[in-house]
Amino acid sequence: MTRILMVCLGNICRSPLAHGILESKLPSDKFYVDSAGTANYHVGDSPDHRSIAVAKSHGIDIAHQRGRQFKTSDFDTFDYIFTMDDSNYQNVIALARNSRDIAKVKSILEVDDTIKATYVPDPYHGENSDFQNVFRLLDKACQSLSEKLQNTGL
Repeated sequence: MTRILMVCLGNICRSPLAHGILESKLPSDKFYVDSAGTANYHVGDSPDHRSIAVAKSHGIDIAHQRGRQFKTSDFDTFDYIFTMDDSNYQNVIALARNSRDIAKVKSILEVDDTIKATYVPDPYHGENSDFQNVFRLLDKACQSLSEKLQNTGL
């Protein structure tokens, strides 16, 4: 089974969306998707209600997810680790023990060459439209990632 981890800051906005979107695009018998945050602000919390709402409007249920903090052992558990922005990337890399750990970490937007954005903006202090924008961006990236994982690999 291929194991994929999505990582943002608090694990209540972006990474739960990426988790739910990618999970909806992959067969559960071959892929396991999870999410985490680099900070411990929301450990045990549900995703932000706006993330839940935008996911639900696209037929994806993320309400069951709970926030957790990224830990070094995640390098052993997961085959691929995708971060939402450069700060998340740097925080994850700082916990890496070796080059093998580092090789597992990529920005989620790197998987689709047609995406012009360089990071997934944090919608936490924004409006509902910011969450919709993040969903669209992650949906495009996750579609490309799903196709690559199921067809050719990364």
